[in-house]
Amino acid sequence: MSELVTGEAVALELRPARLPSRALAILLDLVVALAAYVAITIALVASTSSLDMAAQTALSLAVFVLVLVGGPIAVETLSHGRSLGKMACGLRVVRDDGGPIRFRHALVRGLIGVVEILMTLGVVACIASLVSERGRRVGDVFAGTLVVRERVPVAPTGFLPPPPPWLAGRFSGLDLSAVPDGLWLAVRQYLARMGQLDPQVGWTMAARLASEVAALTGAPAPQGVPPAAFLAAVLQERQAREARRAFGGGTPQGAVPAAAPAAPPVSYSSPVARVTPPVAPPVGPGDAPQGGRSATGFVPPA
Repeated sequence: MSELVTGEAVALELRPARLPSRALAILLDLVVALAAYVAITIALVASTSSLDMAAQTALSLAVFVLVLVGGPIAVETLSHGRSLGKMACGLRVVRDDGGPIRFRHALVRGLIGVVEILMTLGVVACIASLVSERGRRVGDVFAGTLVVRERVPVAPTGFLPPPPPWLAGRFSGLDLSAVPDGLWLAVRQYLARMGQLDPQVGWTMAARLASEVAALTGAPAPQGVPPAAFLAAVLQERQAREARRAFGGGTPQGAVPAAAPAAPPVSYSSPVARVTPPVAPPVGPGDAPQGGRSATGFVPPA
């Protein structure tokens, strides 16, 4: 397990891919690329038989560069680090900080890969991967990337406190289709670990994530609602919609959700001053304050 720490002091637990799985993924990618190269070459030879030998050689070199060099670069850029071989093996290329790669990362990896994979038959890449603590080849070192495993055993997740009762159903009309999976993952990671963060850092992170979610949903967060509470309520709304899609109508009437694991209460108020929501429905008996906080971990409305 490799623990990467982002600039916002959030630890990302990533599992670096080791040599066997990476070698298999590269082999699958090379088989697909060679098959495409042979098919395109045969088609070109049949359609350019009237050209002289020099022109045919130039076309063959251009096809080689485009298919075996430009192809992997384009695929990794468009798929954000998931080529066909990596998808089959459950791998993905990410940045050193755990974020998705861009064109420049794929370009550096592809150009250096020509030398360490194609020209040396993978010998240099194998040696570099064995020597590296995180299994990185030379292209990964220069590009600032890391190949990680996406399909890993499911581990117990951190406690995700539910939103306070005064936000129940508040965001049922939001359009959440434009919010990418990566942002949902960041929200989940923040809510699960915000109790371990410095209050000021946690508040800043929550405000940034809330602004990103609000920008993608097209509706600003309500005034007076703490950003962490807004994130928890929107995340619960997304989970409720997924449950309705999965079970064809949602949770049966009267069903009681599974109890969440016990965890110390986490305050979602500002580190500087408590923020009181503008509208506060009556709190039911089951949400009686416990030491100044509701059972959800939020500071209840005044």
